[in-house]
Amino acid sequence: QVQLVVSGGGSVQAGGSLRLSCAASSQTYKSNYLAWFRQAPGKEREGVAVIAPIRGNTAYADSVKGRFTISRDNDKSTVYLQMFSLKPEDTSVYYCAAGYRGLSLLRSDYYSWGQGTQVTVSS
Repeated sequence: QVQLVVSGGGSVQAGGSLRLSCAASSQTYKSNYLAWFRQAPGKEREGVAVIAPIRGNTAYADSVKGRFTISRDNDKSTVYLQMFSLKPEDTSVYYCAAGYRGLSLLRSDYYSWGQGTQVTVSS
């Protein structure tokens, strides 16, 4: 059973930083692309960043390039999303997801989702 446990999030002022964590089962971590998505009220869920399972290649949405970094810790089977220079428009519920269709940021390419965590950025 795929299990993704999300932690982190919270409230921060614009320009601040936060780190999200997504702990996966060992098999899920080793064989899946792991991605972060976010969904603001009234908006579609959008892909933010994704990391490949073996080589660790990454891809980012244009809106977060240069500000967010996705990384993985193989010893902990955990993927992180480090967020810098946060903006009010980054305010969303953030989700971790597992998939196997490459470096995709399309919601339909992911089959398992962790619980969301709220990130609120105030101006």
